[in-house]
Amino acid sequence: MKNGHGRVSTLLTHDSSRRTAVALKLRKVDYTKKGHLAYVTIRNAEHENCLEEEVDHDLWKVWHDFRDDPGLYVAILTGEGTKSFCAGSDLRAYVERIANRSPEWNRRRAHEGPNLGGITKGIAVWKPIIAAINGYCLAGGMELAMACDIRIAADHAKFGVVNRRWNVGAESGLTQRLPHIVGLGVALDLLITGRWFDAKEAYRINFVSRVVKRTRLLDECTKLAERICEYPQSSLRTDKEACIRGLGLTLEEGLRLENTLWNTNLSLPDTLDGPKAFIAKRKFVPTQEV
Repeated sequence: MKNGHGRVSTLLTHDSSRRTAVALKLRKVDYTKKGHLAYVTIRNAEHENCLEEEVDHDLWKVWHDFRDDPGLYVAILTGEGTKSFCAGSDLRAYVERIANRSPEWNRRRAHEGPNLGGITKGIAVWKPIIAAINGYCLAGGMELAMACDIRIAADHAKFGVVNRRWNVGAESGLTQRLPHIVGLGVALDLLITGRWFDAKEAYRINFVSRVVKRTRLLDECTKLAERICEYPQSSLRTDKEACIRGLGLTLEEGLRLENTLWNTNLSLPDTLDGPKAFIAKRKFVPTQEV
């Protein structure tokens, strides 16, 4: 159904969300659409919401659906229960995969998908994703959280590159994203020592942007997501894209990329309607064309 601006409205019911999950044939992930929000929940609580092949496949399908659904603006990712967001890869499956699959198979899985958590590599999603960290966030779980844009932790959350103890190296962002987020010195401390740290330290080192009471975590993430949904989405997405794609570029290259992406929005009505509303001192209601 189209609204007055000519864009598709997707205010979905729980029934339609269930139909989406059935259509995607999800087994280890809950995927619920409410208005412009997508709630993505890893359902592997018996294994601390670890990532295994089935979970990765489910998340890979979910992130593609979220990216391609024009009615969805923001996703919230969390883990089932209150004990664990994601405790990394299931090492039982990891050992079997390394032992029985060829190096070429593992390379293709990592770079062509479905990769760890379905979003750490090989897919570009320029819509905002919020990680609601509701407990253990360890090793590959940290990699999954870092693939999100905003990380909010419950006050009981625990973190750590604990794979260090078992000679499991990083493969999905620990060595590449972590230094950008917390700085090289702190990243090397965490990577080399494999030590645990709590939510307070995660906030202090900027790994998370906020710490809230565990009972308020999903509510606070939802409030933030709903506020983001009110903003014009076109420039928000190109600004995110410029930030992510600009990593590793020279300043001149990054500025060129930023300007190129800015130019892609010039033909959209919100690009001028927003400033016009400011000048006229009237409320700006974006069309949300992208």
